[in-house]
Amino acid sequence: MTKVYREVEASVGDGKFKTNVAVGPHRLVADELTEDGGADAGPAPHELLLAALVACTSMTIRLYAERKALPLRAVNVKARGTRDDATGLTVELDVTLDGDLDAAQRERVLQIAGKCPVHRTLTRSATISTRLV
Repeated sequence: MTKVYREVEASVGDGKFKTNVAVGPHRLVADELTEDGGADAGPAPHELLLAALVACTSMTIRLYAERKALPLRAVNVKARGTRDDATGLTVELDVTLDGDLDAAQRERVLQIAGKCPVHRTLTRSATISTRLV
C-alpha cells in the first residue's frame, strides 16, 4: 500500500537558522540549539525526527493495544539521540506502559513498538530526490 503525505514546506525566517515549517494547516518552528549557532526558537531538525519517532511509536502501541483489547491505560515514549560522522544516528527509546499487562503482553508490545512506520523507515533505506525548481 502506498501512502501519500501532505506536502511539507520550510522557509528560513528570522535569525540564522530559525525556519518556519508548514504541514497542511499546521505551523511549526525549527531552529538549532544556541551552542550550534541558533537561537533555540524551536526543536532542531534531528529533534523533530526523534519527535516523529516517539509519536509514531506511541500511536502504534495504542492501536495494537486497542485491537487486542489489552488493559493499557496510557503509554509514554521518550527518545534520546546521538549522531556522529562515524556511526550515524543512534537512538535510545524508553517505553513506559500504564496498565495491568502480564509479562508476555508487555514483551509483545515492545516488539510492536519496533514496527511503527517511522521506526521502519529509519531502519531501512529511504530514497530522496533533490532538485532546483
